[in-house]
Amino acid sequence: MREFGARQLALDLPHAESFRRDDFLADPSNESALALVDSWPVWPDRIAAVVGPSGSGKSHLAAIWAERAGARIVDAASLSRSEVQRALVTGALVVEDIVPDRIDEAAMFHLLNLAREEEAFVLITAAKRLDLEGYGLPDLTSRLRALPIFALAQPGEGLLAAVMVKLFADRQILVDEETIAYLLSRIERSLAGARSVAARLDRAALSRGRRVTRALAAEVLREEETKS
Repeated sequence: MREFGARQLALDLPHAESFRRDDFLADPSNESALALVDSWPVWPDRIAAVVGPSGSGKSHLAAIWAERAGARIVDAASLSRSEVQRALVTGALVVEDIVPDRIDEAAMFHLLNLAREEEAFVLITAAKRLDLEGYGLPDLTSRLRALPIFALAQPGEGLLAAVMVKLFADRQILVDEETIAYLLSRIERSLAGARSVAARLDRAALSRGRRVTRALAAEVLREEETKS
């Protein structure tokens, strides 16, 4: 874990966040999606979607499945028709963050058709349900609406607390239960909120040469309230 001394410049450097299966925190809010990943290759359909808000664990689940299935991972916005054949070369593919108006709909339609023909596995992630309006190509809309969708619900307090401990641990920071409880009572009750506050307190601790404690958390949150 980190040692603190004199005040130092806080650099927003990337940190290693673990996406291993052992580091995924199971909870009623994610049990159906986790069961899908764990049950592979015995899927109800070779193409499935995991849907949930930012920071809810979609990328973690996708990374777990990609390692097991030998799948490539592509960003939906970058997928073009000319790359579809190559994307499916391993017989398994993750398509991350499909969003209406930000994808090549013809490429996505071609991908789904080719995956069926070649009996490939595809896992799609999205922030919003794929059976809602927003796609201009009727055939693509029909394909997406037919997919089994596994939704990630809002996390409970126990999961939020565990995630926050993990987020700090990924940054080599030990945080006591009092600090975690204090943060949970004051931040947005979502995984994205937990991720955001962990990053902010990490920067504050580095710049001030202090440990992450309840006192530092109160100070940082109070300063943010004053600015807003």
